[in-house]
Amino acid sequence: MPTLLDLPEIRAFANLELLARQLVEGFITGLHQSPYHGFSVEFSEHRLYNAGESTRHLDWKVLARTDRLYVKRYEEETNLRCHILLDVSPSMYYPAAPGPQQHGKLRFGVLAAAALATLLQRQRDAVGLVTFADQVELQTPVRATAQHRHTLLLQLQQLLDRPLSGPATGRRTDVATVVHQLAQQIPKRSLVVIFSDMLSRTDDPEALFAALQHLRHQRHEVLLFHVLDSATEEEFSFAERPYVFVDAESGEEVRLQPNQVREQYRAAMGAFKQQLALRAGQYRIDFIPVDIREPFERVLYAWLVKRAKM
Repeated sequence: MPTLLDLPEIRAFANLELLARQLVEGFITGLHQSPYHGFSVEFSEHRLYNAGESTRHLDWKVLARTDRLYVKRYEEETNLRCHILLDVSPSMYYPAAPGPQQHGKLRFGVLAAAALATLLQRQRDAVGLVTFADQVELQTPVRATAQHRHTLLLQLQQLLDRPLSGPATGRRTDVATVVHQLAQQIPKRSLVVIFSDMLSRTDDPEALFAALQHLRHQRHEVLLFHVLDSATEEEFSFAERPYVFVDAESGEEVRLQPNQVREQYRAAMGAFKQQLALRAGQYRIDFIPVDIREPFERVLYAWLVKRAKM
């Protein structure tokens, strides 16, 4: 399978729309040689033929290539509504680095969201964007047009162009409050895709789990991408020297050497991730841990599998 663009290979976000298109084109090309062969490039404009229905719209060229019966899909048949929720709190700007590699988790989330929006629009599915920290900052309409996708990508680009807002702004992650609010606002059964590190300001994880359960109670399908820099945020892989660790959202400082807390930190983070995965499974939420240093295939494959089930 062709290798998709990954973060180390992308030098700048000068044209987010072009990058998103390259990701999607590479992804679709790769599907021809993958176990997802049935969802090759035609999946954006076709659906599988159902026994007993009219053969009027069968695509015979696709049948000749794939030995599968596909019916041409028209726009009115495609009714998926997807809401992309992107966490833009200060912790998502970690790890901070100069140049084009800055805003690590947010940068990953922006490009993943852009690629997903491109894939959705290609399939004529409607998509909307919500950005949030401790409250909703942006909420767009949900539409399926190319112009709407272009507008979404411009808004995503602006997220990377704005400076990091530090602890002084008071903006912190509050996934629970935002998800509760959106669960009530989203009017009909939709696919909700969340990109977040889930490092919420609340000390009560039950509030977070209750919010996710609220989404499912409203009959929304949910894809939760847990975005982390695994090397440092899970493994705590820092060189053995004194550090001053600064909380990106509260500004609290801690001075220590990594080996003083590494084992306890790993255990706490592992327990949190395990609890999150277990609750997601309990609520029938698709939980996908992603490392910002990995390629983006995992995000697009997860969406593709979810879309096929709906």
